[in-house]
Order: sequence, then structure tokens, then C-alpha cells
Amino acid sequence: MAYVPLAEKMRPKTLDEVVGQAHVLGEGKLLQQLVKSGQPFSVIFWGPPGSGKTTLARIIASEMEADFIEISAVNAMKADVVRVVKQAEENQRLQLRTVLFVDEIHRFNKAQQDAFLPHVESGLLTLIGATTENPSFEVITPLLSRSRVIVLEPLSKEDIILLLKRAAKSEGVKAKNLPDKSVDLLAELSGGDARVALGTLELAISLASGKVINSESITSAAQRHLPGYDKAGEMHYNIISAFIKSMRVSDPNASLYYMALMLDAGEDPKFIARRMVIFASEDIGIAAPAALNLAVSTFQAVERIGMPECQYNLFHCATVMAKCEKSRVVADAMSAALAAAKQYPDAKVPLHLRNAPTKLMKDLGYNKGYEWKANFKHEGGFLPDELKDLHLF
Repeated sequence: MAYVPLAEKMRPKTLDEVVGQAHVLGEGKLLQQLVKSGQPFSVIFWGPPGSGKTTLARIIASEMEADFIEISAVNAMKADVVRVVKQAEENQRLQLRTVLFVDEIHRFNKAQQDAFLPHVESGLLTLIGATTENPSFEVITPLLSRSRVIVLEPLSKEDIILLLKRAAKSEGVKAKNLPDKSVDLLAELSGGDARVALGTLELAISLASGKVINSESITSAAQRHLPGYDKAGEMHYNIISAFIKSMRVSDPNASLYYMALMLDAGEDPKFIARRMVIFASEDIGIAAPAALNLAVSTFQAVERIGMPECQYNLFHCATVMAKCEKSRVVADAMSAALAAAKQYPDAKVPLHLRNAPTKLMKDLGYNKGYEWKANFKHEGGFLPDELKDLHLF
């Protein structure tokens, strides 16, 4: 018989068997309600590796009694898209629903995502996407608007321990051969990733050869201590927050350290570069306008060069961002302007600022008294009457 990894053997078949994700799977929570409704729905699962994205996709398809088609955006070609659509059309004739699961959906370019859009809109396909990246940046807006984005979290240590004990029992490992301290170490090394935890356990069982699974066999199986950093959990947000705040207080040492942590843990360098583009306007602004040019150039360099060489660009940019003078003038002015726009959405543009392409408009006073010259002043000012006293900058 073909070898089946322990992680695959332990994959849940129903929602009741799923461990973790109580925020969406608990009683009365969103995903549970959607599945129980029996109605088709498209969804994008955003979460770190080993959080259950593929498992939940398969369970949803099973609950819908649908044909489950799984492709990976890493290696899918145009021919795969055509094949999926043809199969869905045949299923429709047989009155069978089709669920298309696209793993790593963020790897699809815009054209590839566009190809599925009309079939999702028509209901021919129910799309389930899985991504470890923020779908707001990686998935086209039309697909996002037709899908529910569900954020999955890395499994807690308690969840991992439950999975490990369940798996050990299924493999016939006696409790005395897997002491609690070994289970605890396996959970610590997993980084909240169920697949990593079960894979390490499987190899540790093999290395122990029927004896006690101790720390030596576990660390040997794990090879190294996995970083406690993941792209959607608390550590991710803590470190990116520390990175930004360190640049904000002009501490290059801390800034570079936190960026190194992210890169070492496998963070997408584009994510880091994107944050520095925002930082250049939000925190530096008019104090050093050229910082934005550097940040944008860094983002382009990251896109075109890739890892590991683009690390030079990232460290270059972060060092400059940290050392630059800081100014909140732009950010504060933006916030005040947006607040004013929200408070006075229907304020009338002064007549002298309005476009006057016709004689009637000119006769009504449109553009009257306006002159096209630098530093032109007008007695009526340039803001609507309701906002005469507005000072943003």
C-alpha cells in the first residue's frame, strides 16, 4: 500500500473533528452557520501554514455534496482552468455542484483570477481560495467582493497537544513512551502548525524505535527550533509593530533587528517594503520628501530582484527611514481632511472654481474672477462657505 503521512491520516473529515479555530467554528459562529445552511458560498481562507485551510475546504465540499476539484496556483496553467470549467459544466448538467479549491491563490496573477470570475458570478463554480498572504493585496477586488474572507489563526499550544495525543493513540504509541514533557516540546516546536507537529511526531516515533520518545529524538526530528513567528498570528503583528515603532523613534539598531527577525522567519519581503512605503508618507512626510522615492524604489527592487539579494535594498531603506527626520503633518492633515469631507459631503464648490465649458455656465458665474496664475488670490477663497475656517496645513 502507498505510504500516507500521519498528517494526512489525521486530517478531519467533519467540522466536529476539527481542532482549533473556535472563533469561526464555535457554536453559532460564521463558518459553522454557513456550512449548516447547505447553501453554496465562496470563501477565501487566510491563515498560516497548518491552520486547516485545505481541511476546511474539503469538509465544506463534502457537506455540500459537491464535486471537489483541487488545484495549486503555484503550477496551474491555462489548460487547467479550461479543464475545471468544462468539468463544472458537465457537473451542472448532472445537477451536481462544483467546488474549486485554489491553494496559494495569491500566486495567481490578475488575468488568471479574472478567468474564474464569470463562473463564480454565474454560480457554475463555488470558489474556495487558500492564502498565507493578505488577500486585500493579492486577490482581485471582484473576487473578494463575491467571497467571504475568513481569517484562520495558528493553533494554540493546547490545540496542538490535543492533536498530538490523538495521533499518538492512533499510531499505537503507548502513553508511557510519550511523556507529557515530550508532547509539550513537540507543541512548542510546531509554531502552531498542525502539519509540522504531526510530521515531527511521526519522524520522532520512527527514530525512537519503540522506545521512549525523548527530547533528543524530537529535536533530531525537528532539525531546528522553528521561529515562533507566523504571518497571521500575534507574533507577526507584534514584530511588524516593533519594526515600525523603532523607525518612528529613529532607532536604526532596533529597526534592523526586527526586520531581520521577519526575514529569517520567512516573511514576504514585499510586505516589509510595502510598510516602508506607507511609513515614508505617514511618519516622515514633508520632513524628508525624498524618503517616499527611496521606499517606492525599494519596493520595485524587491519585486524585480527577489530574495536573498533584495535584502540589501530592504536594509538600506530601513536604515534611512529610521535616521530621517519625522513629521506627522501629512498624516494629521489627511485625517482632518477626511473628517471634514465626511462631515460636509454636500458642500458646494465656490462658483469661481467651477468649470465653465458652456456660455450658460459662464453667464451663471462659473469660473468668474478666477485667473490662471501662480499664487492667485480670490476674495471668495477656495473652500465652500461651510469650511471657510478650515485649517489643515
